[in-house]
Amino acid sequence: MKRQLFIFVVLLLAEGLYAADTVYVVKKDTVFLVEKQKKQSDGKIKPKFLYNVDFLFFFDNKEHSRSQYVNSQTLCGTRLSPEIGVGISDSVVGDHRLMAGCSYIQPIGTDFKRAQILPTVYYQFKKWGLGIHVGMLPFTKMIEEFPDYLMYDSISYFHPNIQGALFNYRDKRGFVEFMCDWRGMWSKDTREAFRVTLNGRYEHKWFFVGGRAMMNHLACYAPDTIKRNDGVCDDLLGSAYIGFDLGKVTPLDSFVIRANYIISLQQDREAGFRKLPQGGLLEIFLRWRMIGFRNVTYYGSPLMPMYQQYHSLLNQGDPLYQAKFYNRTDVFLYIYNSSFVNCFASANFHVADGVLTTSQQIVAQFSLDGIWDYKHKRKLRTVLGK
Repeated sequence: MKRQLFIFVVLLLAEGLYAADTVYVVKKDTVFLVEKQKKQSDGKIKPKFLYNVDFLFFFDNKEHSRSQYVNSQTLCGTRLSPEIGVGISDSVVGDHRLMAGCSYIQPIGTDFKRAQILPTVYYQFKKWGLGIHVGMLPFTKMIEEFPDYLMYDSISYFHPNIQGALFNYRDKRGFVEFMCDWRGMWSKDTREAFRVTLNGRYEHKWFFVGGRAMMNHLACYAPDTIKRNDGVCDDLLGSAYIGFDLGKVTPLDSFVIRANYIISLQQDREAGFRKLPQGGLLEIFLRWRMIGFRNVTYYGSPLMPMYQQYHSLLNQGDPLYQAKFYNRTDVFLYIYNSSFVNCFASANFHVADGVLTTSQQIVAQFSLDGIWDYKHKRKLRTVLGK
């Protein structure tokens, strides 16, 4: 026994030579060295075939005949987004994916000629909370959806992909996210257009604080079409917010309050037009079982003073933010909601500068990737953030 203990002590003293790659097994009077399984990649990582399918159905009836800011219309359609690709996953090198597919968007009530087929091609890397995505990738890769004043729901149905890059990082303290969406190539028929956004949030228990910044740029056509009088336009925005996530301290499944301060720069360089809109925005979101409630109130300067001239070519948000006062109240019922399916019906009430209008929505989204989160009881959120 003394001999056995002596050998074991000697091996411990040689920790720098052996301990990283060996374990000690004692049998009778002998100590055996057994090689550990190394955590390093052995260079024999096998690629895997990957696939995913997203499906979206939307019915959106907008009754805005009394509004001076937006027209009435009904949007109804389906969007099918299959993807295939290859990937490798390893604890050392991380998760790498190369995916390709498309989004087939078919308005209901018309023929195939009105359909759109948009390509999806992107590379994705994930490790230790860091995500890198480049190419043409789904907006669903974002940690947090855009608010209404940055992405109109009608646009989100028909613009499924980020065309550029998305970088994000998340841990238990919060997240930070950077995106570049290049939505217009400089040519004789298309104005150069892109936007860059930065979003971050710090979370502590039920309290959070964060901010968002955006540079939205609309440039010219090719030089020989300058006769179109297409001056360079800028849509710059910054916002700071504080909020409370009270879902864990109340009987409700979700209860979030967020107060935002927004300041913006809107300018048309050729026309010499420049304004600095600013205002406050209060958001409330409640959910209890299958019932949801969302209210957004904005008061301040009109956020989109150039919308009547450039429309969504420049401003991608809800046109009702042209008002000085705008309140939107959504009351919705989750018909079915799991990690891979979300289907809801919503009645929405809009008050813009004292004028009441309404809209109704039925939205259903399916994501095959969400099946892997089923055991974690995570809920799939639609492109509208509900």
